[in-house]
Amino acid sequence: VQLQASGGGLVQAGGSLRLSCTASKTISIFVTMGWFRQAPGKERESVGSITGFGSTIYADSVKGRFTISRDNTKNTVSLQMHSLIPEDTAVYYCRVWGNGYNVWGQGTLVTVSS
Repeated sequence: VQLQASGGGLVQAGGSLRLSCTASKTISIFVTMGWFRQAPGKERESVGSITGFGSTIYADSVKGRFTISRDNTKNTVSLQMHSLIPEDTAVYYCRVWGNGYNVWGQGTLVTVSS
């Protein structure tokens, strides 16, 4: 399976952005989908994830601002980001894992200007 992420760009602080990631084949509901990010000079970190049954987990730094959603019929996972801050600037990666999968997307850059 391949993952194609899109939606990154430049946004002012306080703004919103939506990232999407589409898988090239059907993703089982037993596979978790999620988003990670890597800021310059920092390690990659988890942003959040969603199971095939809709259970979500978020990093403390994005709780209340970011929302992950998943469409099992379209094999997509999305990340809606609100109230963006400069510290959210990073390359965002989608990932699917579990049930024999561990696949990363190519990354999309999000830049938040102050």
